[in-house]
Formats: sequence, C-alpha cells, structure tokens
Amino acid sequence: QVQLVESGGGLVQAGGSLRLSCAASGRTFSTYDMAWFRQAPGKEREFAARSWSGGATYYADSVKGRFTISRDNAKNTVYLQMNSLKPEDTAVYYCAARKNVLNKYEYWGQGTQVTVSS
Repeated sequence: QVQLVESGGGLVQAGGSLRLSCAASGRTFSTYDMAWFRQAPGKEREFAARSWSGGATYYADSVKGRFTISRDNAKNTVYLQMNSLKPEDTAVYYCAARKNVLNKYEYWGQGTQVTVSS
C-alpha cells in the first residue's frame, strides 16, 4: 500500500510559479510510475505530467514547456514545478502512483488546490 500526500498549492497571480510536492510512503518508491493529474471546477480530471520509474517524463500539451515533473527517490517525493501559470491552470492537483505501467493509477493523494488569478 502506498500513501500519497500533496502539498504546495495556493493562490498565485497569472505568470507566477508554484511547486507542488507529493510525499509517498513505502520502500519501493523508485519503482513506481508517478503522475500529476488535475481537475478544474465542472470538468473531468485530466492528465498533466508523468515520471516513469526510469526517469523519462511526459507532459500534456496544455502544460508542456511550462511545467516540469521531477522526483527525488531518496526522499520518496515527486515534484511539479509550474511556471508561467495561467488562470486556466486553476484546479485541484492530484498525485498518483502505479506499480505497473499497464495498469491504471491505483494510488491517489487527497489533492491540493491551485488557484491562478488574472
């Protein structure tokens, strides 16, 4: 069982930056595929960024070039650095983990609110 706890959300003006953190429990964090999703008010949850256990990353087009996902396996933590934030980035951001890339993400955090004012 993996427990995920996000932090770092808040209110920021358009053009600003935030860094989200997701701390994971467990001793095999480095082997997990980690991702960030987000859910805006009235919309379905959508994928934002992903970090494979081997270190490769992948981004949704909507955040590519502005967001950076990274991980510190020694600290069991994955980060999402968000730059050049836009009002449309306003959402609850969720950290997710899965052991097998062929499976759905099976572990989720409680979410952290990001609000970008115009």
